[in-house]
Amino acid sequence: MDTNSTPVTYDIPLEKLTYGGDAMGRLPDGRAVFVPFGLPGETVRVRLTQQKQNFARGELLEVLTASPQRIGPKCKHFTQCGGCHYQNLSYENQLQAKAEILCDQLQRIGKIENPPIQPMVASPLEWNYRNHVQFHLTAEGKIGFINSKGNSAMPIEECHLPETSIDSFWRELQFESNKDVERVSIRAGRDEELMVVLESESPETPELEIEADVSIVHLYEEHPVVIAGQGYLTTSVLEKYFQVSAASFFQVNTAMAEKMVEHLFARLPVSLSTTLLDIYCGAGLFSKFFAPKCGRVIGIESSESACEDFAVNLDEFDNVELYEGAAEEILPGLESRIVSPAYMIVDPPRAGIERHALDAIINIKPQVIAYVSCDPSTLARDAARLISGGYRLVEVTPFDLFPQTYHIESISIFESM
Repeated sequence: MDTNSTPVTYDIPLEKLTYGGDAMGRLPDGRAVFVPFGLPGETVRVRLTQQKQNFARGELLEVLTASPQRIGPKCKHFTQCGGCHYQNLSYENQLQAKAEILCDQLQRIGKIENPPIQPMVASPLEWNYRNHVQFHLTAEGKIGFINSKGNSAMPIEECHLPETSIDSFWRELQFESNKDVERVSIRAGRDEELMVVLESESPETPELEIEADVSIVHLYEEHPVVIAGQGYLTTSVLEKYFQVSAASFFQVNTAMAEKMVEHLFARLPVSLSTTLLDIYCGAGLFSKFFAPKCGRVIGIESSESACEDFAVNLDEFDNVELYEGAAEEILPGLESRIVSPAYMIVDPPRAGIERHALDAIINIKPQVIAYVSCDPSTLARDAARLISGGYRLVEVTPFDLFPQTYHIESISIFESM
């Protein structure tokens, strides 16, 4: 059943926050209803926007009884813009909520009793922490974000998430319409170096005039054309430099990337007799730190752009191998070529580890697997598979890379039994 024709309103108490940024309550018929921007303990008036057989979604019309934890948002666009979810909570309460959601996902989806969740590692910056921001354009060509309903771009006048170098620049961008540009990304490197990336569905290079000294790259189907400056930025993590190209992924919170590297160093006791596999290795963030301490480092990455950056970033090391391709295609061929002791870092996209890749990981049987996750639901699914494949979940440490949003990064340590 999916009825959206007649708006129906209810006054309901909200019970808890769920993964995805919504608060959950119950309708009179017992179905769960998910409400954006509500908080646990509140009684709210909602209009149902979607009804299914087992659940519904609602729009928050009015807070009838507010939670004592509710605070005023910093941004005027909060609740209209889809970028932030928790500006109505203090940062301390955001951290607690995310830890509870992570625990709930591991218990419900992974069927893991008493998951060994460690204290949340907080971001040093609650605001202005993002080194990469992706904007959408309105039909009139104004800079904005997709609205909270997810159906169109809305113009913005402020945003408190980008690093200060990006925040002081983005308003200079002017477009006549959104005809030639699908998305506009701004990335910041070291020394406030900036890159503007214009993404479009057309191979024709868009026209853009900017007075500032920034690099401009047109990206069409991951094929970059440099319009001005260079096709990459240089960023630094713990005093090591990384080339990051326009189409390559890199962690958006630099200070937290440093904390994750330090955490992995403390959890992976590698030596010069160790083989380290870095799966979904990207531009080589983790490999670059571990290469001097391991006998052999093997990177696997499907992005052509990230592989080119990896080759530059790891060029000084003779003990590093890189395989370009999907993990599920590369890993089975490596099973017979990995000599123990082996350790593994896995940093998959939001969809988690592909099933055949996971089977190959279990067959390789590394002593320790460090699973870097950006989605607790797919982490929970994969954790259950690893546990049934002979691994013990030692600890899960959440890292708050994305303050003010529902996103939860974590590093889980699995040991072979």
